[in-house]
Amino acid sequence: MKELAGGTEIYSWPGEPFPLGATVKEQGVNFSLYSKNATRVTMHLFASAESESPFLSFELDPIIHKRGHYWFVFIANIGHGQVYAFQVSGPWKPERGLRFDKDKVLIDPYSHAICIGKNYCRQRAIAPGSNMDACMKSMVVDHRAFDWQGAQAPRHSLTDTVIYEMHVGGFTKHPSSGVEAAKQGTFAGIVDKIPYLKSLGVTAVELMPVQQFDVFDAPDGRQNYWGYSPINFFAIHADYSVEKDPLVAINEFKTMVRELHKAGIEVILDVVFNHTAEGDENGPTFCFKGLQNGAYYLLDKKNGAYANYSGCGNTCNANHSVLRRMIIDALHYWVTEMKVDGFRFDLASVLARDSLGQPMKEPPLLWSIDSDPILSSTKIIAEAWDAAGLYQVGSFIGDRWNEWNGKYRDDVRAFWRGDNGCVSRLASRVLGSPDIYCSHRHSPHRSVNFICVHDGFTLNDLVSYSEKHNQANGEGNRDGDNHNLSSNYGVEGPTEIAEIDELRNRQCKNMLATLFLSLGTPMIGMGDEVRRTQQGNNNAYCQDNEISWFDWRLVDKHADMLRFVTLLSQIRRAEPTIDWNMHMSLSSVVENVGICWHGLQPNQPDWSENSHSLALTVNHPITMDELYVICNAYWDPLEFTLPNRDSRDWHLLVNTAKCSPGDIYTIEDAPQYPYSTILVTGRSMIVMVAKPSN
Repeated sequence: MKELAGGTEIYSWPGEPFPLGATVKEQGVNFSLYSKNATRVTMHLFASAESESPFLSFELDPIIHKRGHYWFVFIANIGHGQVYAFQVSGPWKPERGLRFDKDKVLIDPYSHAICIGKNYCRQRAIAPGSNMDACMKSMVVDHRAFDWQGAQAPRHSLTDTVIYEMHVGGFTKHPSSGVEAAKQGTFAGIVDKIPYLKSLGVTAVELMPVQQFDVFDAPDGRQNYWGYSPINFFAIHADYSVEKDPLVAINEFKTMVRELHKAGIEVILDVVFNHTAEGDENGPTFCFKGLQNGAYYLLDKKNGAYANYSGCGNTCNANHSVLRRMIIDALHYWVTEMKVDGFRFDLASVLARDSLGQPMKEPPLLWSIDSDPILSSTKIIAEAWDAAGLYQVGSFIGDRWNEWNGKYRDDVRAFWRGDNGCVSRLASRVLGSPDIYCSHRHSPHRSVNFICVHDGFTLNDLVSYSEKHNQANGEGNRDGDNHNLSSNYGVEGPTEIAEIDELRNRQCKNMLATLFLSLGTPMIGMGDEVRRTQQGNNNAYCQDNEISWFDWRLVDKHADMLRFVTLLSQIRRAEPTIDWNMHMSLSSVVENVGICWHGLQPNQPDWSENSHSLALTVNHPITMDELYVICNAYWDPLEFTLPNRDSRDWHLLVNTAKCSPGDIYTIEDAPQYPYSTILVTGRSMIVMVAKPSN
């Protein structure tokens, strides 16, 4: 019991085991915590995030404050903003997966806000002994009424969706962003840039992790920038708020969602449930390790060592009943309280593994997400592989799951680079990859198509570097993928040679045009519309600097590219891709969509190993327009004979070999092409639309 200013007393009574976490009631707060093997639990209350010791502590009596495996207590006369943490005692038997450490201060895994004071030290959470004066802490959150101002979720169909993957901080941190200094790198900064996103034709932003992460989980002298190092699954990353305050961050996030919804833009979160910031046996103890290690992590049954299917030191035991429930609870929270529209699951194939690390035919968590009624209106997207070689693109479980299509990325890159044997694979990718998805009777929109994302080269660097250049990461350039399917076209990195830069610009346009004209859901990476560079770094996870930030000066420097992407988006909306329930084979897709394949002559496609070009005509069943698309990845010009169309003329819609504004037109303004043949520049793409003759 503690007397506070004004005579208010803080005291406790038993409380209830449900709900988990901190729940604000009329007279105080109920706390509930899962720990099967704990022998003692002490709860601490702190005056602030900076407090080095609690002002009041409660030792929970297992007879009064425990039911089953849940420890709970009700503390009267505290509420919103109260800072708290736990210490939990139990067996220290790492070989059996038990890592209770009575000296370590633990956050609440269900806390909706985490405060990290200036005295926080990751190393103190690793080293033996108490970290009371240098620990993270949880905060009580009373979700006060937020004014959503009637904003409704856009709920775009996948047919109408264009995804923009972005980093909350990097989007507006650069001084050139035009956002006032206090808002740079924040949710509020994104709000200021909504007109830009809207003009680009984006219908959904996919935010790289916004769950609270440990910025110090990085090599010495660097910080974790990407955020794939979660501390828990509910709390907002406070550094993305203007005031760097964990409570303020909640409302700033809600404000961003509300304003994006008003603009017709959905919010998809990149969520990390495959591992945490606690790492392996050499990592820190924040909560999961010190509460019930084996319930949260996959462990070797013989010696208690951490499995590492994530490549990050530990692997979440996602199909354990306790963690499975927590993940579902977290998803419900983000949808019901924070109003997000969907999720991209990082290394989602990890979530298909059982307690022994073996892939499951019917993984409970993934089916629970697929069939959950609260999540039924959300988009759920799987990165359908993991770091240990489990690759499930095309075979990921469930009815509703969409997939990042890594094969789309690789085959489009290889075709436009000029590799042999790519023409037939390109044809399949343009059609929504029926060779991958037809056996499971999935729609082509199962495929989320992309060329570049955060992990790997930017689009500019894909055509500017033949090798990765990750020296700035401090790992001797050993990190990052070596299989990039990139080319520098004559000079490694930036060049003053106009001919090379023109080719690079053309190749960027070729790949973007392919992306927007393909069946499936297109996704572009932040800044690729203006040739953002990371100076050849293809793994910039620890580069919170100009290497990673969006340099807004590129908007003017590469205005032609921005215009090109903007008009591609308009063409996609004018010529909506097809959304049917299922397709059975490549031939049935061709029949349904009315596709004819061509080569240099109509109806004579060249599918040979040495072919580098492909043309097709497609009759759109909705608009009834006919498009003629020519992809020439050969290094020399090729002459194509146009298919003859009675009573209709071909109009030139896209020609990536031309300078702006001749590289792309709106459908209404596309000029008539009066000839029967067309010379297609090497490494370029042409799109035509047939219109009735005058």
